[in-house]
Amino acid sequence: MTQNPDNSPADHRPAEHAGDDAPDPPGDLSIGEVAARTGLTIDTLRFYEREGILANPVRRGPGGRRRYAEHDIAWLNMCIVLRGSGMPIPAIRHYTELARAGEGTERERLAILREHKTRIAGQIAQLHQCMDLIGYKIGVYEDYLADAEPETDPEPEPERGLERGLDAGDDTASNDAESAIDAIL
Repeated sequence: MTQNPDNSPADHRPAEHAGDDAPDPPGDLSIGEVAARTGLTIDTLRFYEREGILANPVRRGPGGRRRYAEHDIAWLNMCIVLRGSGMPIPAIRHYTELARAGEGTERERLAILREHKTRIAGQIAQLHQCMDLIGYKIGVYEDYLADAEPETDPEPEPERGLERGLDAGDDTASNDAESAIDAIL
């Protein structure tokens, strides 16, 4: 049996007979399965492939469908962390190219990661400053509102129509108040 470039056995069946229902080799994952496990969309996975973000070329199964392995998931999870922490796509691509090149690129890969870590530390420091300012403003508003609140609860004001009708003995106001109450009920 011949071997494919990724060391998996070659499928000798013609493509039209391979069928999409053929069993997948153990650990062989579809693009949908990878999307579900990583939280990335299928479009994002295709974008990462086009951009050269994946450590290994995506294998194709019978019928030309993309097939992934567990090591692809591990690599994607690292890329998700790098991207989520603000590393630009070109920097991730460069890091990936160095990783593909293998031995002898460790110092450059280390430099990329150290630079990114320094950038993240700066962002965290800025966020701490933002938190300090927001915390200060919250304190200002809390103090203002605490000082503005009255010491005792004032007596609630009676409704104007009822007060006027009762105080003045005005039958019109009293009738208006009764009409308003009847309308509510």
